[in-house]
Amino acid sequence: MQSQGMTKSNPMAGLDEMDASSLDADAMKLAEMGYKQDLKRNYTVLSVLGVGFSLTNSWWGISAALITGINSGGTVLIIYGIILLALISTCVGITLSELASAYPNAGGQYFWANELAPRRYANFASYLTGWLAWAGSIFTTASVALGTGAACVGCYQLAHPDFTIQPWHVFVSYQVVNIFSFFFNCYGRTLPLLGQVTLWTSLVSFFVILVVVPAKAPTHQNARFVFAHFVNGTGWSQNGIAFIVGLINTNYSFACLDCATHLSEEIRRPERMIPVAILGTVAIGFVTSWTYSIALFFSMTDIEGLTGTSTLVPILALFYQALRSKAGAIVLEALIIATGLGCLMACHTWQSRLCWSFARDRGIPLSSYFSRVHPQLGVPLRAHLLSSVLVSIVGCLYLGSATAFNR
Repeated sequence: MQSQGMTKSNPMAGLDEMDASSLDADAMKLAEMGYKQDLKRNYTVLSVLGVGFSLTNSWWGISAALITGINSGGTVLIIYGIILLALISTCVGITLSELASAYPNAGGQYFWANELAPRRYANFASYLTGWLAWAGSIFTTASVALGTGAACVGCYQLAHPDFTIQPWHVFVSYQVVNIFSFFFNCYGRTLPLLGQVTLWTSLVSFFVILVVVPAKAPTHQNARFVFAHFVNGTGWSQNGIAFIVGLINTNYSFACLDCATHLSEEIRRPERMIPVAILGTVAIGFVTSWTYSIALFFSMTDIEGLTGTSTLVPILALFYQALRSKAGAIVLEALIIATGLGCLMACHTWQSRLCWSFARDRGIPLSSYFSRVHPQLGVPLRAHLLSSVLVSIVGCLYLGSATAFNR
């Protein structure tokens, strides 16, 4: 962070470096905001939607935080919480879309704060928003890496019942999937295709699980259990407080809607395409998460068995209850892992763009170093590496306290 605070180039500075006639409309608008075109616009609306939905991945989020919701409100919380959060997320998405349409900039929220806040507070508001957004991306990536890594270890434990999971097992798996996703984000040309692949991987996995689990479950719960079963396992005496606390589960399933905005400089006509990607993410997220939750709850046979599973992965235990086959449960969990890896790759894309754009505006130390785009790879490799290293460091918290990390 430089002494003069967070700053950006003077308006039209990008035009000083090249003839305005050589710029297309998107680069011209970016230049008017004070920036030059550093990244190639290789993304399509489908690939941006793929990255955006792969990151939010509402149905996967329900799987990853299943027990948190059930203990803090039961099936009622998740079934109706999804509806509530979908409505709230639609309002958030509309707001983000309006801002992204007016100011299509990779900085997203912190750039908008700088433009719209009173001049007296603009630098501080932008600086604070930028740090909170980047920190949020780091911890979200860590959360997804933990869920995916724990699922891998859980599958091994299910296949080897004598194996006892230790924190370091999950930690090692966490680091492996984080490094794996880092390398997949190092090649700019393949990222748009990767976004589409992860989108279809998520949707196909969702459909397979949606069909197979209810079809193979030996018994089914009644409608009262699915739509009216309330549980307060939070320790709070008031059920209303328990419900509010439990909304963290459904909120997690609609988080990170800003992801698409940070790809504004990598897609043509971002003022039109980014809103489509944001609201498309909310729509797909609602349909998949709500139907997925209903299918799972009808297929449950033993809730206590999910909370006390030796795999430490409740959704894997639910698959085993429904299919009564270890191989079948592991295959379905493999779909969860594949979707989680897609989510983690999208997280890496998101956090690297946030770090890069924030460094470009001198928001972090050594900003001139981290704001460079690799000329051959076409990605902000240094910002990407910095963010990935921070995610690795955050993973060390799990060795000290699994509860602290998960909360």
